[in-house]
Amino acid sequence: MEAEVTKLAEGLLAAIKAERDGHSFYSMAATSAQDQKAKGVFAQLAAEELEHMNFLTQHYESVLKSGRPDQTARLGPRADFGGLSPIFSDGVRTRIKGAHFEMSALSIGMQLEADAVKFYQAQSAAARDAAVKKFFNELAEWESGHYQALRSQQELLKEDYWAAGGFAPF
Repeated sequence: MEAEVTKLAEGLLAAIKAERDGHSFYSMAATSAQDQKAKGVFAQLAAEELEHMNFLTQHYESVLKSGRPDQTARLGPRADFGGLSPIFSDGVRTRIKGAHFEMSALSIGMQLEADAVKFYQAQSAAARDAAVKKFFNELAEWESGHYQALRSQQELLKEDYWAAGGFAPF
């Protein structure tokens, strides 16, 4: 039983670090983006990563004290990142040739989110406790939503960005 608690605590620490990294990245992206909608969306993503970090920290502290996750810890509502252009305003297309930061931010964000989904799914699969499985699955679904929004935006802009930059992969 002790080894299982240690493994859970280590998994929670790794998740806390990843969420802190995500928060830092999205905060930087919110500050650096030129597109006003993107500034708001990246700030919202940063806030959600911070919320995830606090949620995980609450569980971590409970595991250290009692060997069990905190049964009162809850995540707030998820932001809606739907729509045809979930991250940027339509105006980004008018300056797509110079949108290097924005396109890079999408790629980096996608990688962070894909890694988080994979990690949370693995933690859920390894957990024996139903409550642990549940909160790791919830986080995996949440991060998957972030990934899908970033991917959708990248797919929407990719062809225009490549064409504006003279890149023809085929």
